[in-house]
Amino acid sequence: MFKNIVKDLLETALVERPDLFLIDFSISTDNHVNIVIDGDNGVLVEDCMFVSRAIEHNIDREEHDFSLEVMSAGATSPLVNRRQYSKNLKRELLVRTASEKFEGTLTKATDTNITLEWKVREPKPVGKGKVTVKKQAEIAYEDIVEAKVMIKF
Repeated sequence: MFKNIVKDLLETALVERPDLFLIDFSISTDNHVNIVIDGDNGVLVEDCMFVSRAIEHNIDREEHDFSLEVMSAGATSPLVNRRQYSKNLKRELLVRTASEKFEGTLTKATDTNITLEWKVREPKPVGKGKVTVKKQAEIAYEDIVEAKVMIKF
């Protein structure tokens, strides 16, 4: 089956390049192959070309009519793979769980959860005025509904 051939070639390419990992893979009914990758150090055009060639050069065009698109995960795309969190340490994230929203700096990404830190202005415990307080939240991956990197200009 065509999908299995493409999947095997894709997996072989990713074994060859362990710094790259799969975000999304789909094949439409008209054999349009769409692959989205990311990398521990980002993704260059050459990385997309490497994956594309690994697939395209190993499938007989006489046997299978297909189109192929390999792209990197966009800057505004939600994080879907745990490896993406490690790559985005020290960046601002917007994380949504079922009950709350957090916006803060990603300071830690373990096998089970992430840690976000942020500062807020709160009334002083005694007296008038406000004081800046550092807050922190540990969020388990399974509790994350959506997480996006906040692009600041």
